[in-house]
Amino acid sequence: MAVRSRPSAERGKERAAERAHWPGAAPNEAVAAGCDKIVQELSKVQGVAKVLVAQHDVYKGFLAEELTPLVLATQKQFNYTHICSGASAFGKNLIPRVAAKLDVAPISDIIEIKSPDTFVRTIYAGNVICTVQCDEGVKVFSVCGTSFEAAPPSAGSASVEKIEQKLTESDRPELTSAKVVVSGGRVGASHAAVDAGFVPNDLQVGQTGKIVAPELYIAMGISGAIQHLAWMKDSKTIVAINKDPEAPIFQVADCGLVADLFQAVPEVTELLKKK
Repeated sequence: MAVRSRPSAERGKERAAERAHWPGAAPNEAVAAGCDKIVQELSKVQGVAKVLVAQHDVYKGFLAEELTPLVLATQKQFNYTHICSGASAFGKNLIPRVAAKLDVAPISDIIEIKSPDTFVRTIYAGNVICTVQCDEGVKVFSVCGTSFEAAPPSAGSASVEKIEQKLTESDRPELTSAKVVVSGGRVGASHAAVDAGFVPNDLQVGQTGKIVAPELYIAMGISGAIQHLAWMKDSKTIVAINKDPEAPIFQVADCGLVADLFQAVPEVTELLKKK
């Protein structure tokens, strides 16, 4: 699967075409986000078997934060073994994000492909060339387009398929405007909870998430790293539950409970239901 890295149709065709020239390569599938013209042109590139189309206003800015969930969902649905993008500023932003979410090591700046799992890339600003064999289940990498010849842009006849997208609705309030934030639970979350896949990224509080200052902030099982504290310390009232009495979160908490959250939270929940 090739993710288009630039709005230019020519560069998009080259990205898809490069995959068609890999040694022993199977027919390629490309994902195009939000442009009809390039979809038609990609479908004519030799070696491309199918073009998957995802159209939404959030993709117009080509933000990696928006495109990463699209790539991950597509990979999960179709079980792709290779995900690549151009070695542009866009690709260097997208590829590491996708690889991190898949828990695989990305390979950057590919200049030659010897086999489906063996690649040649440059290091030390191009002064050294090395051959790398990747044993990851999903190979995620960026490609130097100038190192590959473009496939003929008019010899293919790929099918075009639209990726089904569903609007997710929630009865939760917007995190940044919520009067009560339960972090680690229903509304907010720590970096670790997001990385573990317990909650989506839009519920993360902290340096790499959102700034919150609700009337009541309840931190459950959150140690209180500086990256988290800096973005929630202005909350009017902070309640912390943690089994570690030395956890930094207690230094900013107005009320603290030293206990295992898996025991304390159900008990607190039952008490609240009775009121």
